[in-house]
Amino acid sequence: MSQHEQQGPSGGVLIVDFGAQYCQLIARRVRELGVYSRITVPERAMFTFQHMRPQAVILSGGPRSVYEHDAPQLDAKILEQGVPVLGICYGLQWMSQHTGGEVTPAKEGAEYGRTELQVMDAQDLLAGVRQNGIVWMSHGDKVARLGPGFQVLAKSEPCPFAVVADRKRRFFGLQFHPEVAHTQDGGTMLKNFVLGVARCSTNWNPGNLVDTKIAAVKQLVGEQGEVVMGLSGGVDSSVAAVLIHRAIGKRLHCVFVDNGLLRAGEREGVESLFRDHYHMDLKVVDASERFLGELAGVSDPEKKRKIIGKVFVDVFRDEAKRSVHAKFLGQGTLYPDVIESVAAHGGATSTIKSHHNVGGLPKDLDMTLVEPLRDLFKDEVRALGRELGLPSSLVDRQPFPGPGLAVRCLGDVTRAKLEPLRGADRIVREEVEQNGLHKGLWQYFAVYVPQKTVGVKGDARVYEDVCVLRLVSSQDAMTADWELLPTPVLKRISNRILNEVKGFSRVCLDISSKPPATIEWE
Repeated sequence: MSQHEQQGPSGGVLIVDFGAQYCQLIARRVRELGVYSRITVPERAMFTFQHMRPQAVILSGGPRSVYEHDAPQLDAKILEQGVPVLGICYGLQWMSQHTGGEVTPAKEGAEYGRTELQVMDAQDLLAGVRQNGIVWMSHGDKVARLGPGFQVLAKSEPCPFAVVADRKRRFFGLQFHPEVAHTQDGGTMLKNFVLGVARCSTNWNPGNLVDTKIAAVKQLVGEQGEVVMGLSGGVDSSVAAVLIHRAIGKRLHCVFVDNGLLRAGEREGVESLFRDHYHMDLKVVDASERFLGELAGVSDPEKKRKIIGKVFVDVFRDEAKRSVHAKFLGQGTLYPDVIESVAAHGGATSTIKSHHNVGGLPKDLDMTLVEPLRDLFKDEVRALGRELGLPSSLVDRQPFPGPGLAVRCLGDVTRAKLEPLRGADRIVREEVEQNGLHKGLWQYFAVYVPQKTVGVKGDARVYEDVCVLRLVSSQDAMTADWELLPTPVLKRISNRILNEVKGFSRVCLDISSKPPATIEWE
């Protein structure tokens, strides 16, 4: 099994990743049902199937055409294993090609966005699904002819085979994406397939993974191995650090890097909790000059992430050589980190952005990665943190990106920009949390937009930049909706920023959802 293909229980659902941006979202939806899911690439599907012995298989969507010479393929024997198979978008098209059907370029029949689904057969897969609900389509090819044994369960105006089934073999296909929030009753369809058609075992509980994760870390590190880990104080790195510390104790050496891109009070909070409360070996390294020096004059978001990732790794490696000669590097990498950087297990997913703890790692890294959370989503990590006994103030805190304020400071990153951004962010957090609004939000922060606008302060004309408020709700960061705070709170935030923070003449509100926007601005 590859480094990235996590061990897990047998049974459950095997998801074949054809390069879908939302492949991990499929896995997340399955896990919400209490059923274990694992993702693999097409090339390893049969091997993983034999190892895992799943109760069902889901074939994901993907950005390619089945006609492309290098389009993702897998061994058609996956269809001969006697378990239910659900094909989504590209997965349906691939399944159709290998069961006697025909796929053609959609041309006039291409669909993208919300489409009305006309249900014709409301049994099994479509039981409880509304007659004319909305689904999310995104495809350029379409199934032109079904193979023997298949029948149509639902259609849309341009797509005559929106939902199909071969009930005898328990093969089902959806031309749309049931995993995204835009599809009404998409969760019902997945539930019908996983629990109804496949009758999968509901034995997945992330809060019960502590012993399993600790054992895995012990096995990887061994009895003498030492781990150096960057501890940011965020949920991911904190849970990973406590988990690794439970496994190997004093052989974990945490490094908190003050990169100059932190929020107000971040450094002091980490020192208090992990050094004083958890009694971990924690070294604080002030590398702000190093980071800001490397970032000087760099405006491209992807380059900024790569630079930050490289400097992080260099710092960790330097500290390991100086102190403990650690051969292992601990990281709080999550599933969404992986899917937005590269395909989770080497597949064809298009890159959206690189994460500092994934895409920024050098190819010649001479340390073995310890990533106990790599197969978990954010809410699963929170459940694991509660099981570990971490305080709710930490477990339930909003996510903070690895590159820090650098991805909330548009253009080049300078101290002159970071200072007002840090002040505005502090105000946003204070007002949201003091008013008890943070529990309904996934993230809430300020963004520095270097766009000069005219303002008036103290009867004098000023020409300063723009501060944007970003307030979103989400379950797993794969999708997100913008949120609106009560007007009095928004007024206080705006007034405080404009009066207490030097450098902004205007405060704006970002009302963009993900997709098409991302949560962070860079």
